[in-house]
Amino acid sequence: MSVAKVIEITSESPKSFEDAVRLGVKRASKTVKKMRGVWIKDQEAVVKGGEVIAFRVSMKITFILD
Repeated sequence: MSVAKVIEITSESPKSFEDAVRLGVKRASKTVKKMRGVWIKDQEAVVKGGEVIAFRVSMKITFILD
């Protein structure tokens, strides 16, 4: 029997929402093992001076506990 845990993280990229997801998963994988999936909870664009300067995502990561 497997038991899973879900954590929530936020990641940001100056390029795109997709890049923010990739960066978040890459960083989380340094300490979270056995990741099984990611669910994008929210997306937000950061605006400064009338320009979009960053893309931010809040996501939930599911992983299997040892």
